[in-house]
Formats: sequence, C-alpha cells, structure tokens
Amino acid sequence: MHVARIRGRHVDRQGRRRDYESRYLRRTYRDGGKVRHETLANLSGLPGQTVDAIEAALKGTPLVPAGQAVTITASLPHGHVAAVHAMAVRLGLPALLGPPGRARDLALALIVSRVVAPASKLSTVSWWAGTTLGTDLGIAAASTDDVYAAMDWLAARQDAIEARLAARHLGPEPNPARMALFGLSSSWLEGTRCPLAARGYSRDGKKGKLQIEYGLLTDPAGRPVAVRVLPGNTGDPAAFTGIVQVIRDKFGLADMVMVGDRGMITSARIAALNQREDGTARPDPYGWITALRAPAIKKLMADDGPLQLSLSGEQDLAEITSPDFPGERLVACRNPVLAADRARKREDLLAATGKLLAPLTARVAAGRLAGAAAIGVEVGKVISKYKTGKHFKITITGDVLTAERRQAQIDAEAALDGFYVLRTPIPAAELDGPAVVAAYKNLKYVERDFRHIKSDDLDLRPVFHRLEDRVRAHVLICMLACYLTWHLRRAWAPLTFTGQDPPVPASPVAPARRSAAAQAKASSQHDAAGRPYRSFRGLLEHLATLTRNQVRFTGTAVTVPMLTEPTSAQREAFDLIGAPIPLTLK
Repeated sequence: MHVARIRGRHVDRQGRRRDYESRYLRRTYRDGGKVRHETLANLSGLPGQTVDAIEAALKGTPLVPAGQAVTITASLPHGHVAAVHAMAVRLGLPALLGPPGRARDLALALIVSRVVAPASKLSTVSWWAGTTLGTDLGIAAASTDDVYAAMDWLAARQDAIEARLAARHLGPEPNPARMALFGLSSSWLEGTRCPLAARGYSRDGKKGKLQIEYGLLTDPAGRPVAVRVLPGNTGDPAAFTGIVQVIRDKFGLADMVMVGDRGMITSARIAALNQREDGTARPDPYGWITALRAPAIKKLMADDGPLQLSLSGEQDLAEITSPDFPGERLVACRNPVLAADRARKREDLLAATGKLLAPLTARVAAGRLAGAAAIGVEVGKVISKYKTGKHFKITITGDVLTAERRQAQIDAEAALDGFYVLRTPIPAAELDGPAVVAAYKNLKYVERDFRHIKSDDLDLRPVFHRLEDRVRAHVLICMLACYLTWHLRRAWAPLTFTGQDPPVPASPVAPARRSAAAQAKASSQHDAAGRPYRSFRGLLEHLATLTRNQVRFTGTAVTVPMLTEPTSAQREAFDLIGAPIPLTLK
C-alpha cells in the first residue's frame, strides 16, 4: 500500500482557477502482465500531518511522539559570551593581548567574564564551566593557579598593550586635536599585606580601609587607553606626572594636550611639565587645560580684578588675562543652573545645621547642659554633621551659648556660585574659548568610565589580591573590559536606554540635556516594534537566554549542537556589532 497524491486544477464559470491535491490510500498489485491500482480510501479530507504520518508509516519510518523525538542532553548559556567575544575579536583584542596560546585564551576569558559576569577570580573559574566560553576556549577545567599565571603574563605585557592602544586612539591621525584626558580614583582593598595598600583620601567614602589609587588615561571621547596603579596615599599631582612620563617615554607621543582637573595639574606640575631633570626645556612641550581653585578665583575678583560679575548676565563665557598667570589664557565661565543649585544646597545645609543648634541652645539656656567644655563637644558634633561650621559664629561664654550665621562670609562664597575659570597656554588660533570649555567638560567621560569600572558594569572593588603585580593585572583587566564596554554600549544604544545623538548646547557652558529620543525611550519603555528597552546589564541577561543545546535524535547515539531560535532583539544585538550569531566562539 502507498499514498498517492494527485494534483488537479479546476476553472469555474467565472474563470477563477483553483489548484487542489487529492490524496488516496491505494494498493498496487500485478494482474498477469499488468500493474493495477486499487483505491482503498480517500484521504483528502484528513489533515495534512495525518496523511504525512500514514505515508511515513507505510514507508517503514518509525514514528515516535513529538515529545520523544529528540533529547536535549546539555544546554549552556551562549548569547552573552558570544556577543562580547565577537566584539572583542572585531576590536582586535586577542591580537592586542599577545601571541596565541593558553595564557592569551585565559586572559581574554577574564576580560570577557568581567564584562558579562564580574566576580572574584575563584567565582569566575567556577562560572566558566557553566557557559560556552569555558568550553569553546578550552578553559573549563582551568585552576586558580592557571588564572594567576595568566594574570602575571598579562601584567608583563601591559606596556606593549597600552602602547598599541595609544597609537590607535591618541596618535596624530585618529586624534588630530592631540588631546588626552586623565583622571584619578581609588578603591579599597580587603586585607593589609599588599605593598600598594595605604590610607588616603577615599573617593568611595570607605572609611577605615586601606586603598589603592589608579589613574585612567582616555582619548577625548572617553575611550580607555591606559591605566596606572599607585599606592593609596598618592596625590593627584604625582599621578599626573607619572602618566605624562608614560605618554612621552613609552608611547612616544609628542605635542600632546593634557586635560585634568584643578587638583591634578597644579602650578608646580605645570612648571615641571616641560622640563628635563637637569632643568632645561624640553623640545617637545606639552599643552594642558585645567581649572583654577576657589582662592585663585577670589583673587581675580578682588579689588576690581580682571574677573568681574559681568558674566552674570546673558554672557556666560569670557577670556581674561592676569599677571599672576603669564603666558596663559584664562577662560571664565558662569553656569546659572549650577549657581542656583549650589545656592539652594547651601541654604538647605545651613537651615539643617540651625535646626540642630536650636535644641542645643535651649538645653544650655535651661541648664541641662553646662560647662564650656561639654557645650563645645556637643556643638562640634552638630556643626561637623553638614560641614557648615565655617559659616557659623559660635560663642560659648560660661554657660551661655550663641550661634549666628556669618552672613558676610556666606555672601562672599555665594558670589562664586556657578563660576569657574579654566587656564591653558594653547593659543586661541589652535583652540578658541568655547573649545577649551568643551575639552575640560569632556572629563565627564573619564568619570563615567570610573563609574562603569567601579560599580555599574565591571565591579572592580573591593580588591582581594595581595601581590602588587596581581593588583595591577586586576585593574588592567578591568580597564580592558571597560574598553570593550565602551564600544558595546555605543553599538547597542538602539536596544538600550542609552541616549543617541545628544543635542549640542547653544553654549559649551550650558548644562548637558537629554535628547528627545532618550526622553522618548524613558517615557515609552518600548520601541516601535513593541520590544522593551533594556539596560546594558539587562540586555546581556537577555542574550544569555540564547543557549547552545546538545541534541540527540531518537534512534541515534550522536549529539548535535543547536542554538535556540534567537529573538528579534538578540538578532539585532549581533547585527549592531557586525557579527553573525556563531555556533561556537572558535
């Protein structure tokens, strides 16, 4: 018996054509020398899949229930590591790290893992076996000793890696402005035996912990290029001197313009910036852009100085000169939004301090708190809470306490609200006033990178390593992971809440504003296709649902790797980084 399929065509009186298929169960037999067919049943009325099943059974194909046709023997998250690895390959990161080998595979896996699932090295080693990253790179069985050896290998190659990144992003062709940004941050360590560990100013607000400092060098767009780890008590100026030496001596870059904040590029560092150790001038002078501290701004304002309050009107930017800064241009700016915010914050803190002082004064007046020493201790606790003691005049006479605001001092400080003054030796023909302001404000990109490295994406802190080279390798891994993240965030902006094409302000002094597209994303939460926008971390988690499965078909002993059907967002994520969805990473 067999199933016969007969295709036919019918044209009705109106000339409309209809194609159809008739399906019959027939028996074929030989009658003498002739082959005859006997129709046993008309199957045309049955569903197509039923007819297919009957035909397959007649051909001897074994039929099993749909749920038993295949067996998934293993399933590993794949999409997130595949996407980050694809971006790393596109950026040439494997070749940047060094020659092929197990050490490079481990180092690359540490960087990819830091982007996808930041954790301690011990947790990362355990995590590899549960993803395709460990299987495809051949590191699923790696030990912590293997990881530490790879970190030592990577640390030894830091200068070569950063020199190639500097040539790629800070060289004359990719960076015609010859500009580099530099910032310094800190993170605390667990343990006390690291040679770099020291007590210093904690930018994390982590009191009582030893810490390290690390300076980050970026291009004008905030793309990380190099990082240097320093003892935890290193000051900003010393860190700046160290990175300039690296740029000059190891990267071989000349005529650079360094941009740093007011605490980093001090007058003393400026004087030494372009001098050799013997005191002679360097033939390749570096330019710089930084800002004045508040005392210097007050001096420019005092006694009819060059900086007057004329900027408080519609004009928010002006160039001035001062004999205190020979050979330099001073670009004075006033941000009215910042001025209003500082005035509001100051008044709130003063009011909060006054509110705490009122019951203390009442206690003294009622005799419940007596003695100048005891009163002074309580007053110290109050005025130090909001750090407003300089704005209050506290008088303790015997058992009498009075507190009043230093209004003249408050007004003098308020006069500086919203003002900042930038200084640079670069001629106006090369960089005009608005460009100077824009360059200095680009330091926000360095701060954004620190935020991504420390908390948002890469979770650098706290540092658990004890050996100095391991600490440096750990920070280098985080910097290279930040380099990856920088490119991924830009590529995936259409799928995330990341703003695209921010509006250019009418004045560089004006505060940055979100684009209309970014506001629409935050408001609607969904794109035109109805897909939800995600955070960067949320998109990685969604990509992780794209798994690679080991499938075994019934009746066979061989397993076949197959990917789950990707969602439209997962397909677009790979399209945006210019890579197909790979079955394997290698």
